[in-house]
Amino acid sequence: MIASYPLKNNYILMKKEIKTEILIHARPEKIWSILTTFDQYPDWNPFIKSISGAAIVGQRLMVRIAPPEANGMTFKPTVLAFEPNKEFRWIGHLLFSGLFDGEHKFELIDHGNGTTTFIQSENFKGILVSLFAKQLDNNTKRGFIEMNEQLKALAEKN
Repeated sequence: MIASYPLKNNYILMKKEIKTEILIHARPEKIWSILTTFDQYPDWNPFIKSISGAAIVGQRLMVRIAPPEANGMTFKPTVLAFEPNKEFRWIGHLLFSGLFDGEHKFELIDHGNGTTTFIQSENFKGILVSLFAKQLDNNTKRGFIEMNEQLKALAEKN
């Protein structure tokens, strides 16, 4: 669903969220280890092809994504949160803030019984969000799901 909010100068700020989750039969520490070993992404991750840089709050990363049946892109988001075994979050912008911004979040919820819910979400906002809405609902969301499934398969091995 897309929501719109009026801004100054007759511009409309559009908002959209994509959210996926999967139950993984592994402890958060194991999932976190896979998620934060960036140099291994090309070996298992069908959506986020690479991440480089230091995952330190305030620092910028270099991220390459390749949604299914869509053009890939590289961007330089800023790390907003990095709480081991719980949350990793960044924000990226297309060209400049307010045009098309995406706040991406990985969240791990420990059930205390050897299982973890992995939630991957992204909140988009900006004046161009409506132009990309169909691609976000289809290609980008499928990319999230494919990544979640591969993360689950890798974390549940042995």
